[in-house]
Amino acid sequence: MDSYPIEIGVVLPDGRRFCKLIKPFSQWQFWDTDAQKIHGISYQELTENGEEPIAVCLALNEFARDMTLYSDAWVVDHPWLVKLYAQSAVPMAFSISAIEMVLTESQMSIWDAEKLAIVETSGLVRHRASADAYIIQQTFLRTQSRMHHSQ
Repeated sequence: MDSYPIEIGVVLPDGRRFCKLIKPFSQWQFWDTDAQKIHGISYQELTENGEEPIAVCLALNEFARDMTLYSDAWVVDHPWLVKLYAQSAVPMAFSISAIEMVLTESQMSIWDAEKLAIVETSGLVRHRASADAYIIQQTFLRTQSRMHHSQ
């Protein structure tokens, strides 16, 4: 896998957010112009405004220590985090799991529709890490609430 993480966004249950652009390691040369169009982040922006990867790892460890973070794209996010932390030689102080691990079947059945509704009403720019994390969090909370109210 030539790709690597360029931005990390996390939202905690209490609403605190973590969002960092990651300056690529010098050996991370691969660049996907299609991904650039989706995320709106250029390689030049990363190299000029991204934070040093080791500093990002240490800051995320402090922010999410001993927590489990949930991702709706775990198959991509997990390998990227492993790559980032391994290259930085920093042990991960948290774990990451697929959001499906904490969703009920009922929540899964309405997930896509609820997520779309939140995206449409939030005004947030999708495909930026902290906005996506917030959308996932709000979708989880809304689907959980709808399941409790329908019982």
